[in-house]
Amino acid sequence: MSERPQPLKAINRLFEGREPWQIVTMTASSVLALVWAHSLYNAQESVTSRLRKEFFRWLRSVPFVRRKIDEKMAEINRDFRADVTKRLAGLTIRRQLPEKGLTAEEVAEEVRDHLTLGAYDWKSGTVSGAVYHLSEEIAKVATDAYSLTAYTNPLHADVFPGINKMEAEVVRMAANLFHGDDECCGTVTTGGTESIMMACKAFRDLAYSKGITNPQIVVPSTAHSAFDKAAQYLGLGVVTVKVDQKTMTVNVEDVRKAIGRRTCLIVGSAPNFPYGTMDDINALSNLALEYDVPLHVDACLGGFVAAFMPDAGHPVPVFDFRLPGVASMSADTHKYGFAPKGTSVVLYRKPEYRHCQYTVTTEWPGGVYGSPTVNGSRAGGLIAACWATMMFVGRARYVTMTDEILRVTKYIEAELRSVEGIFIFGKPATTVIAFGSDKFDIFKMAELLHKKGWSLNALQFPSGIHICVTHAHTQAGVAERFVSDVREAANTCLQASTGPVEGKMAIYGVAQEISDRSLVSDITKYFIDSMYYLPTAEDKL
Repeated sequence: MSERPQPLKAINRLFEGREPWQIVTMTASSVLALVWAHSLYNAQESVTSRLRKEFFRWLRSVPFVRRKIDEKMAEINRDFRADVTKRLAGLTIRRQLPEKGLTAEEVAEEVRDHLTLGAYDWKSGTVSGAVYHLSEEIAKVATDAYSLTAYTNPLHADVFPGINKMEAEVVRMAANLFHGDDECCGTVTTGGTESIMMACKAFRDLAYSKGITNPQIVVPSTAHSAFDKAAQYLGLGVVTVKVDQKTMTVNVEDVRKAIGRRTCLIVGSAPNFPYGTMDDINALSNLALEYDVPLHVDACLGGFVAAFMPDAGHPVPVFDFRLPGVASMSADTHKYGFAPKGTSVVLYRKPEYRHCQYTVTTEWPGGVYGSPTVNGSRAGGLIAACWATMMFVGRARYVTMTDEILRVTKYIEAELRSVEGIFIFGKPATTVIAFGSDKFDIFKMAELLHKKGWSLNALQFPSGIHICVTHAHTQAGVAERFVSDVREAANTCLQASTGPVEGKMAIYGVAQEISDRSLVSDITKYFIDSMYYLPTAEDKL
């Protein structure tokens, strides 16, 4: 008879001479410890993150702390509502359907009134991003196409096959721009967030098919927050990799260390939203091939300008399907594709990936149901307007407009580098220029620029602001005025104490200093609430 293995001998010695209840207790405790360890290892959040949240949750339960927080939150909520009340002063607030419908002229007049409410003159080129061109002829072609197709729905392919053709052509044209082969495929979505969400869904389901039950995505800290949003919706874990503080690009070796058996996707930005720098997509592609994990390139912001930069005489690193490790891409047609708001494309190297994006229900009494994206019914008018824009602009004009935008971007960058008191973050890859200061509060500068009519994007960790240059900034004198105003604001901040930062920029500054990030989340939720707030007669104007 063979001798028992050493591990079994050790276990027998451990339980030797013990009472049955002790053996049961020890066994149950061991099993529970293993289950706990397994759940700890496979949880979506890190142990540090969960302990931090638990600590602040406990702290907020202390009556005195809870009372102070509630008082401050109520004050913040009142301030948000007061801002809305002030902004809507003098307008008719409608809470019920009109008994008799307004005339077409009355409706148009109210629409025009609503368009004048903002604090910025967005048609003059003073807004960062948001409005990517001011061409009336491009707008007319797009809106005419929309008006003809506003009530179409590509979900009903047999009823509106022409809309499906338009969508397929938009996808094919985009795939060719980013050097995809004949297998490259994708869909049109409602924007960059949905494109990113669809890519995350596709590779989550691909991971499921490989037996990974709790997938994670590995993202740079500068990756768009849409990845975190996708993770919240889809139940994904997120491993965030810090970026180099000089280049503002992700450290590829840190990405390597972050890849594990649960990794279903790694991400690179081309460029990222905060700083406009481009991650080393070539190195990430090599990493994706080495570890057999998909790489998603987020080109939502700058993809439709980067694609035309080489032809326009502005070099840009290779970031697309020419790199064999790139499995998917996202790029917004409603940004530098100049289409109306509400379209983007998500592209895949092969149909297998796109199949994982689809949602199919086979047992519904209403029949077999399948849809390619989040929406069931989709706005055929937006697809048609996007298609019409791309058809009307054409490659040659895209190249020309790209050159005009990049020339202004490079002018602004060069001028800002000579402004005393500020510095540029990293190397801008396309059209975003981010700057900060070691000499003064950069948010104070942003406030001064706001008073001069400029709407810029605030950044945190570290503090900064950026301008996303669009074709609206190519209007005569706009770039020169921006540079002049930055110089003046910087000089003001350097010369004298300008007092505390106020308004929105003050919130950004304070938010960075709050250790309990759930409080920042609550403040943000109140701000979103205010977007839906309608003042009442009791509100003081």
